[in-house]
Amino acid sequence: MRLLLFTTLFPHPGAPHHGIFVRERLLHWRAATGGSAVVVAPVPFVPRALARGRYAEWRDVPAEERQEGVRVLHPRYLLLPKVSMNVAPLTLARAGLAAARRLLAEGERFDLLDAHYLYPDGVAAALMARKLALPLCVTARGTDVNLIPRHAIPRRWLRFLLRRADAAVAVAEALRVEMAALAPARLETVTLRNGVDLAKFRPLERAAARAQLGWPLDRRIVLAVGHLIERKGPRHLIEALPSLPADVVVKFVGDGEERGRLAAQAAALRVAERVEFCGRIAHERLHVAYSAADALALLSSREGWPNVLLESMACGTPVAATRVFGTPEVVRDPAVGVLIGEPTPAAVSGALRQLLDAPRDRATLRAYAEQHSWEATVTALDALFARIVARRRAAAGAAP
Repeated sequence: MRLLLFTTLFPHPGAPHHGIFVRERLLHWRAATGGSAVVVAPVPFVPRALARGRYAEWRDVPAEERQEGVRVLHPRYLLLPKVSMNVAPLTLARAGLAAARRLLAEGERFDLLDAHYLYPDGVAAALMARKLALPLCVTARGTDVNLIPRHAIPRRWLRFLLRRADAAVAVAEALRVEMAALAPARLETVTLRNGVDLAKFRPLERAAARAQLGWPLDRRIVLAVGHLIERKGPRHLIEALPSLPADVVVKFVGDGEERGRLAAQAAALRVAERVEFCGRIAHERLHVAYSAADALALLSSREGWPNVLLESMACGTPVAATRVFGTPEVVRDPAVGVLIGEPTPAAVSGALRQLLDAPRDRATLRAYAEQHSWEATVTALDALFARIVARRRAAAGAAP
């Protein structure tokens, strides 16, 4: 099977971790099935004079590249100030359709359009699929279901998409239920959770991992991995730190707009010397950070299927996470972590004390993660793709 994969959630040179889970699913599907794909991953057009701060990551993205042997196109699309949320499906579709038609003109042929993130990406893909006469599978991943439908115009766009899709995937059952409520009854909706790459994320001996990173041996380390943005809840971790013993320190791996405010918050709470902002760590080295930590904290207000939790478990490190959307589906066993309701300082510090004062068995954590390999996911995904294509061909054969 030959896929045309369409999404803005895909790594590129300016943001090598962006949408890494989309690429991982594609690569594991390709390896397991022998299928192939071309990726169209649009990036916003930014005038070079304005390509500073958070816009700088889009400045030097090439028009085309190859990743792990996969051809990836990065057409530019317009993000229009003030109205982008409502019209982005149109500008994305225009860019994506031009790229797809270029591929077809070169002789490429595709069996299915595989789109990730319902809005605006999936809506744009629905517009493209009709023009290209391709069946469409869309995957919901988080805020495209648990936040964006609250807005009137995007909600209408989402209903438009789900009426035109051939099938819809969600990475957590909680997301699938929400998505199905927007969809027509005839639409096939399935839950296919992200797996964890057990070869990349593997336990290292803790002292050896800390030696690689220059982290101290005489401290208990709580790790947070991800963007430093408000919805990931990093401030809750700093708020809890004064209630934890003095030998507990926090390491933030990642970067984002909240970094300055978090540093100021740590200073105001007099815990600045116990907080380190480590910046980004290459994806292939994240297992070192997970292995070096005593616990991982993820205190988000919204999540789809948080990959960092399984990655941490695969490296033998337990987790504390807020009970939101797909998170309880990841942390189903108290042997691997603690779920938190409202992330108050008392609740967060209490959960972390449970993990730090009674360390979990690392082999148990690894065994739990091994239940979530990519194999079952991509096998079910390939079967879904086959059903979609077969239904479309049958419908075409039945047409007068």
